[in-house]
Amino acid sequence: MAYLSGILQRPIVAASAVAIASVSTDLHEKFWPSKSLHNNNNNSQEKEKITSWVSHIYLSKLPHFSSYLTTIPVPLPILNNTNFTSLSTLPFPTSSLLLNSYQSAALPNSANPSTYTYTLPSSPSEVLYTWHLPEPNASRNSDSSPLKSTTLVVLLGWLGAKQKHLKRYAEWYASRGYHVITFTFPMSEILSYQVGGKAEQDIEMLVNHLGDWLEEEHGKNLVFHTFSNTGWLTYGVILEKFQKQDHALMRRIKGCIVDSAPVAAPDPQVWASGFSAAFLKKNSVATKRIMTLNDRDVTIEAKTSVETKPAVTEAALLLVLEKFFEVVLNLPTVNRRLSDVLDLLTSRQPSCPQLYIYSSADRVIPAVSVESFVEEQRRIGRDVRACNFVSTPHVDHFRNDPELYTSQLTQFLEDYVLSSCKQPS
Repeated sequence: MAYLSGILQRPIVAASAVAIASVSTDLHEKFWPSKSLHNNNNNSQEKEKITSWVSHIYLSKLPHFSSYLTTIPVPLPILNNTNFTSLSTLPFPTSSLLLNSYQSAALPNSANPSTYTYTLPSSPSEVLYTWHLPEPNASRNSDSSPLKSTTLVVLLGWLGAKQKHLKRYAEWYASRGYHVITFTFPMSEILSYQVGGKAEQDIEMLVNHLGDWLEEEHGKNLVFHTFSNTGWLTYGVILEKFQKQDHALMRRIKGCIVDSAPVAAPDPQVWASGFSAAFLKKNSVATKRIMTLNDRDVTIEAKTSVETKPAVTEAALLLVLEKFFEVVLNLPTVNRRLSDVLDLLTSRQPSCPQLYIYSSADRVIPAVSVESFVEEQRRIGRDVRACNFVSTPHVDHFRNDPELYTSQLTQFLEDYVLSSCKQPS
């Protein structure tokens, strides 16, 4: 869903604002901050601009980043450990410039020192991606595999997702010994999308980062975990760039987990539902869980009704957006770009195991679309698993049923992905 032409930004925002004015009064402030807010944040933004994009590094983890720190050009880092004595004792080479940078860096404490982030230079408050290191105790677990420490899980967020929304997923993976990157687009970038523009440049930056990490040493692997069609389409663009950069990188992908996706066609109703849910958030009917009681689907919030209907404002927004995307998705440039990515995801994915997590109660991505795609992948010989959560809302399966969700992930990773990692790339 992250593929809109920049010239379409104003009409979609205008239509959305009119339809949801009575429900989401803060929409204007979110996308067009007031002057007073801008002034109040001036000082903090200036401070953020001069800080490093490596905003949090746990000092005891630095040995694991020897080649990364010496091959990737980075500005001044800020270390998060006051128990440091001398950089000369670090077991990896450091240039004098890097050494001086660390020696002059401030050493604040951090509530979560095992991560570092990359922020957008044009918008320091927006974090593009965060690297989460494996928990130190994870390697001591009896079921821990050395393959986990050489595997990076890339979490690609849904439309409107922020870093905080992916944190619980990252923590789960890190607690089991995996490296994790959480990648999210600022909503403003999605609304102003242009082919080859800022959004795709950000993906290119992530791809280069992943490529550098893989090239450090033999035996490193990737697993992608995508959310909704936005994350899934982002995955498609990453695959496209991998193929252009070095086709061998595709063989380093050892697994793909698709949460609440896909719809492998430019469907205006799906796009309308996705944007409506992103704008309205908790006020959207798409966030309401449905539970099965006596063979009837009844929402938790309104057990007296068979199915919760959208509020008048949401229904109006859905109507406007659906008509809008009927035009947008048929524009030659947009349609061609989508077709290229969808074709790659449908027929030219890496030959790695796939897991699809979806729900019959998902009001954004129809379950029948996911099941149809799964069958198509099996037909062309892919190793595919799927789990229908039945009653959980869009991209909310983990929160509503964490036991089932984590059991599916664990089984998939242990039985399929780690086995795939043992095979030569």
